[in-house]
Amino acid sequence: MAKKTTQFICSECGTIYPRWAGKCEACNSWNTITEELKTDAAPGPAAKAPKGHAASLIPLDGDADIPERISTHMPEFDRVAGGGLVAGSALLVGGNPGIGKSTLLIQIAAALANQKRGVIYVSGEEAIDQVRLRADRLGLGKAAVSLCASTCVEDILATVDDSEATELLIVDSVQTVWTRGIESTPGTVSQVRHATHSLINYAKKKNIILVLIGHVTKDGQIAGPRVVEHMVDAVLYFEGDHTHHFRILRTVKNRFGATDEIGVFEMTSQGLKEVANPSELFLGERSGEVAGAAVFAAIEGTRPLLIEFQALVAPSTLGTPRRAVVGWDQGRLAMILAVLDAHCGMKFSQHDVYLNVAGGLRVNEPAADLAVAAALISSLSGNPLPSNRVYFGEISLSGRLRPIGQTAMRLKEAEKLGFKSAFIPEKAFEEANKSSKMKLAGLEDLGNLVAHIAQENM
Repeated sequence: MAKKTTQFICSECGTIYPRWAGKCEACNSWNTITEELKTDAAPGPAAKAPKGHAASLIPLDGDADIPERISTHMPEFDRVAGGGLVAGSALLVGGNPGIGKSTLLIQIAAALANQKRGVIYVSGEEAIDQVRLRADRLGLGKAAVSLCASTCVEDILATVDDSEATELLIVDSVQTVWTRGIESTPGTVSQVRHATHSLINYAKKKNIILVLIGHVTKDGQIAGPRVVEHMVDAVLYFEGDHTHHFRILRTVKNRFGATDEIGVFEMTSQGLKEVANPSELFLGERSGEVAGAAVFAAIEGTRPLLIEFQALVAPSTLGTPRRAVVGWDQGRLAMILAVLDAHCGMKFSQHDVYLNVAGGLRVNEPAADLAVAAALISSLSGNPLPSNRVYFGEISLSGRLRPIGQTAMRLKEAEKLGFKSAFIPEKAFEEANKSSKMKLAGLEDLGNLVAHIAQENM
C-alpha cells in the first residue's frame, strides 16, 4: 500500500525541498514554498525498469512539412502567433487580472466559430451566464461557441470527446484546473503541472488547438511552475496599464514563428479593436517642443514603432537622489547617467531622475540609449528638443555610439509620420544617407549629442 507523505514545493519555480523554508534558493522568492501531498511507492525491492523500444531514425536531409495556419481574421493576433494558429499546438496567454485576456479569447473563439470551426470555451472562474453577458456586450452572442463550466481535467476531456469536430479548446484559466490523479488542492504546483500535461497530450493526440489562460505574479511572470511554459508551444503576454486604453500582446516563445513580436489593441466598450498604426497612437498626445521629451524609433519584432521617452530631472533634497523608471530598465538608466557624468560632465548626483515611456509600453531595446540620453540632457539643461526629430543608437561605457540593425526601416517609419531629421550613430550614417530623404546627423559619441543640443539653443 502506498504511503502518503508531504513535500515542500516552490509555487514560483517548482523546486522541491525536504522541509519548509521562508526563501526559495532557486528563484530567490519569499513565502512561496508550500506543503503538498506526495505518494511514495511502498517499501521493497526496486522494480526492474522495462526495456525501452528503439525509435526510428530519420535523416536530416529531406523535405520539411510546413504547418498549416488557421487565420483568426485578426491580423494583430495572427502576427503575434506567427501567421495564425497551428492545429495540435498549445498556447499559453498570460496577463494581469482584468487586462482583457478573456475578452481577447472570446473574440478569437467567435472568429473561428464564424468560420464554421468547432470551438469549446471552458470557464473555470466564471459562470456560463457571465461569459454570455460578456459575449452579448461585445456583439458576439450569436456565435456558435460551445460553453462549459468545469475545472476537472477528466470532465473537460470527456466533454470534448462527446462533442463533434472540435478544432479549438480554450481553458480559462490553467490555475483553476485540477486532476483527480493528484491528491492536492487546485492551484498547487503539482495540480497545475499534471493538469496542463494531460490537456496538452490530449490536444496533440486529437490535433486540437489548445489555448490556456494564465494569471501572472506580482513580478509579471505567469503563476505556477515554470515547467508549464516549457510544455506549451507558444507563450504570449497580454500587457497594458488600466489607466490607458490600449493593450500590447507580446510573444516571448513560439515554436512556429518569431519571438519578440507584438500586436497592439485598443480597449473599447465593444471589446478589443486592432490598431493599424501604433506609432500614431503612442505619439497622439504629444504637445509640441517640451524639455525632456525625445522620440525613439524602435523595432518590435518585425514592426517599426515611434515611442516617446519623457525625462524629468529635478534638484533633490535627499542624500540619495531618487531614480524612478516606468517602461525601461532601471539598470540601463543608471549606466546612461554614469556615462553622461564621466564623459560629458553632466552632473546628476544632486538631482532626482524620473524616466517614463509614454503610453505605458515596455521597451527592452538597447537602441533606445540615445533617445534616453537626449531626453535627460534636455531636461537637465531646460532646452527643448525639436519635435520633428527621432533618436536611436546604443551607448557603450566609453560614451561612443554603436550602430544598431534595421536603420532603414526605422527611418522609413519616421519619415512616413512626418519627422524631418534623425540623430543616429556615425557608422550607420553613410549607408542610411543614401536611401533616406530625412536630414541625418551621424554622432560618434555622447559629446557630439551634448554639443548639438547646446548649439541649437544658443
